[in-house]
Amino acid sequence: MFPIADIQTAIRELGFDGWLIYDFRKSNPLARRVLQLDDAGHSTRRWMYFIPATGEPRKLVHRIESGALDHLPGDKTIYLRWQEFEAGVESLIRGCSRIAMEYTPRNANPYVSRVDAGTVELVRSFGAEVVSSGNLVQMFESRWDDEQWQMHLQAGEVTNAAFTLVWKYIAEEIRRHGQTTEKEVQQQILAHFARNGVVTDHAPIVGANAHAGDPHYETGETAIRAGDLVLVDLWAKLDHPKGVFSDLTRMGFVGETIPTKYADVFAIVAAARDAGIQCVREAFAAQRPLQGWEVDDATRGVIDRAGYGAAFVHRTGHSIGRETHGNGANMDNLETHEERLVLPGCCFSIEPGIYLPEFGIRSEINVFVGYDRTVHVTAGEVQTAIQPIVV
Repeated sequence: MFPIADIQTAIRELGFDGWLIYDFRKSNPLARRVLQLDDAGHSTRRWMYFIPATGEPRKLVHRIESGALDHLPGDKTIYLRWQEFEAGVESLIRGCSRIAMEYTPRNANPYVSRVDAGTVELVRSFGAEVVSSGNLVQMFESRWDDEQWQMHLQAGEVTNAAFTLVWKYIAEEIRRHGQTTEKEVQQQILAHFARNGVVTDHAPIVGANAHAGDPHYETGETAIRAGDLVLVDLWAKLDHPKGVFSDLTRMGFVGETIPTKYADVFAIVAAARDAGIQCVREAFAAQRPLQGWEVDDATRGVIDRAGYGAAFVHRTGHSIGRETHGNGANMDNLETHEERLVLPGCCFSIEPGIYLPEFGIRSEINVFVGYDRTVHVTAGEVQTAIQPIVV
């Protein structure tokens, strides 16, 4: 059942008069997910769905696709001409002053900003202030139910086990043949996923030495031999319509003793990761609101103070959901100033990295905040040192 009462409670708590949800040709995937619309369905005309803080929702749909929102509660207005559309928008929001939409001022958060400027101008022309629906979206799209939490844990068992397989495979191949390749390791991971009923939206990253210094490296045919540093970043979810991802990065070194230059940088990255985790735990223990930028600052500060700030070139973490990069709050004060709240029921990564010309180090873990405010770090033990791959 569509949770209209829960949405209206949240609208009131956030101080809005209503939530105006708009889409044109599937341009607003956040709206479609919240309203439980089938992405496979035909959608070629503008529609709006207005959920007021109190009272019945209202719909505005085109005559050609008049049944587009029939699964949702509320009265329906059908328009044909553009003048009727504009008059319909005015009628939807009449009497309301603060309207939430998928918008952020100055496009400060492009993950949320899905409504075009012209539509925002139209709404403003009727005297309404348009504010961001970012927290509303994650409340009703990014929070997991108990079934998804359990599916994440199951996916985490598979992703965690993949690293044991990877380190063993690299050691055996080098022992037998003197080398393996990034691509061959990648294929082993994908085969492991297939055997265990999980799927991924992109092949995992396996990067050796300098390739580990490229955060979005596309895995190639580069050889992995004794003395090489190896970064493995992998993510997967159960093959289920509601499946949610587990997304991890760990480091290995082909040899018994980790060179100091690698160990020292890993220690900084691990300390940064742990500072991010601690920031989340302290905030929820104190029952204080926590915004995504604060976690980024706590994590990034460790790397800045160690003198490697310029080498940490991406946000600290991303929301995790049915997509690897989900629609909830990111841990970010670099690429955006993330003011959305870190909410119970949501999952995200903490994955600081230091990327140098000759090598890179990243450590990625997943954090899920339970509805009881317990902070969970999932998918096995947190990596505390680079894994020796003993040949």
